[in-house]
Amino acid sequence: MSYKIKNYLKEIRANEEGAQSFPPGLRQPIAFVYPNVYHLGMSNLGMHILYQMINARGDSACERFFLPDKAMLKEHLASRTPLLSIETGRPLADFAVIFVMLSFEMDYDNLLTVLDLGHVKARSSERNDKEPLVIIGGPCATFNPEPLSAVADAFVIGEGEETVQRILDTVYEEDSKSARLRALADLPGVYVPKFYEPKYEEAAEGRRYLGLKPLAGVPGKISRQWVKDIDAYPHTSAILTSGTEFEDMYIVETARGCGRHCRFCMAGYCFRKPRNRALENIIADIKARPQRTRKIGLMGAAVSDHPEIDELVAFLSENNISFSMASLRADRLNEGIAKALASCGSRTLTVAPEAGSERMRAAINKGITEEHIYEACELAAAAGMQNIKMYYMIGLPGEEDEDIRETVEMILRVRKKMDEAGNKGELVVSVNGFVPKPFTPYQWAPLCSVRTLKQRFKMLNEGLKKNRKIKLITESLKETVVQSILARGDRTMGEYLLEAHQSNVPLKQVLKQHGLDAERIAETPLELGSALPWSHLDMGVSEKYLAAELERSKAGKFTPMCFDGCQRCGVCSTAK
Repeated sequence: MSYKIKNYLKEIRANEEGAQSFPPGLRQPIAFVYPNVYHLGMSNLGMHILYQMINARGDSACERFFLPDKAMLKEHLASRTPLLSIETGRPLADFAVIFVMLSFEMDYDNLLTVLDLGHVKARSSERNDKEPLVIIGGPCATFNPEPLSAVADAFVIGEGEETVQRILDTVYEEDSKSARLRALADLPGVYVPKFYEPKYEEAAEGRRYLGLKPLAGVPGKISRQWVKDIDAYPHTSAILTSGTEFEDMYIVETARGCGRHCRFCMAGYCFRKPRNRALENIIADIKARPQRTRKIGLMGAAVSDHPEIDELVAFLSENNISFSMASLRADRLNEGIAKALASCGSRTLTVAPEAGSERMRAAINKGITEEHIYEACELAAAAGMQNIKMYYMIGLPGEEDEDIRETVEMILRVRKKMDEAGNKGELVVSVNGFVPKPFTPYQWAPLCSVRTLKQRFKMLNEGLKKNRKIKLITESLKETVVQSILARGDRTMGEYLLEAHQSNVPLKQVLKQHGLDAERIAETPLELGSALPWSHLDMGVSEKYLAAELERSKAGKFTPMCFDGCQRCGVCSTAK
C-alpha cells in the first residue's frame, strides 16, 4: 500500500467519531460506495442510515468507499494501489457485495472510475461467480436505472431500509451468483436488468424504444418501495467528522417525501407520500447527539412543512442548540424561525422561487409569491441575516423571453426591498437550466434549446450586471445537456457512456462519432403514451395523473398539496 494513501486513510479514521470496524472473519464484509469525494459523500444522510442498519444486523460489516480527490487519485494511479475501504483498508474487489448510493447523473462516470480503481470489472456480464455483486440504489437508480443496466447486477427501486435487508438475507441464503440474482429478481423493489430484454423498432428518426420484455417469469413491473413508518428506522448521522461540507454537524431527519406537487421535482413524485417524524422522537435524537456536535442539521425534502416545526425550533432555541435547515420555503418563514437561525450564526437566508414570473411559478405549481420573498427579506433583516440567496431555473416548459425579463425585474425588486429593510449584504442568485426528469409531469418535455438557454443567460447577465450588490451564478450548459440525456436515457445511452469512459473522451464526442447529436437528443420531446425507458417501474403515481398535471401546468392551474384521504395521484390508493 502507498504510504501516502495509508496515511490519508489513517487521518480520516482519526478524525471520525461513530465509525465501526470489526475483526476479520467475524462478519460478512459489505462495501458501500458513494461515487464522489469523501467531503460530499459523508454529507449524504441516506448513506449514514444504511451504514447503521447493515452493521446492526450482527452478521455484516459495512465498509465505505469514496472517489479519491485529485491528489489521491494521482497517487492511486502512480502507486498502482487499489481502492481501499475507510474502515479496514480492504480492497474493493475483495467484497462479495458492493452497494452504491447514486444521487446525481454526473456521478455515473465517477462510479466507473471507482470500479476501475477497485479492480472491479464495469460490466456485470464480465464478472464471474467469485467477483462482486454490484447493487445500485439512490434517487437515480429509482427514477431511471437503464443507463447503468450493463454495470449493475441489481438496482434498489425506492427507499432502501427494508429492501437492503431482504437483499442481504437472500445473498447469504443462496450459494451461487446465478441463484442469488434469480432470487433477488423476485424481491419487491429489486430490478435485475439481465432478466429484461429491450425491444426497439427502426423508424425514420432512428431506433424507437418499445419497452422491456421480462424473461424467466420475473415481474413485469417493479414497484418502488417506501417506508410507511420512518420512526421505526435510524434517521441520524452515524459518523461525525470535520471533513465534510457540514463540519461536525449531526444530521437529523425530520420528514421524508414532499406533498407540494411542484411539477419539476422528481423527489416530490418518487418519494411520495410525505411522512413526518414524531416531534418527541426528533427531540430524543437531538438530546442523544454526540458531545462533539457543533450544529444540528434538520434534514428533509420540506423541513419547514413539518406540522410542529415551530415547537421544534422553540426547543432548539430554549436549549441554545445551534441548527440549520436543509429546506426552507419563503412562505413558511416566521419571526421565530428567522431569529433562531440568526442566533445560530446564520447570516444568509436561502429561498427558492424557482421561476421569476408569476405565470411560470403558477405553471410549476411552486406556490410562492413575490410578497412571500419580500416578507422573508424583512424577517431576515430584522433577525440580523444580511445576505439572501435565491435559486432559479430557466428553460422551464412554456417559458418565454418575457418571463426572463420579469425574472430580472423581480431580482432587482428583491434587491431594492433588501436595501429598504436594512439588508446590507449580498444578494446571490443561482440559476440553472431546467432538466426534465422521469416520473414528473415534465418527463415528456424537451430540454430547452441550448441556443435559447444561452440567450436567456445573457439576458439575465445584461439585466443584473449594473447592480454590484447582486452576484449571478450559472451552471455549465454542457453539464445540463449531459444530465438531460442520462436522466432519460435507455440502455443504448448506457453503452455510449461506457465507451466514453473506456476511451477517456466526453460523452458528447462519443455520440458524435456515432452520428448522434447530444443537444438534439436532449431537445427532442418524448411522445405521450409511448414506452419510456422507465415504464417498467411503478412509483405508485399514475401516468394519467402526470399527463393531467402537464395540462394543468399549461393552463397555470394550481394543485393543492397532499392531504389525508387524498386519492388523486395513485400513491395512497395503492399503498398497502
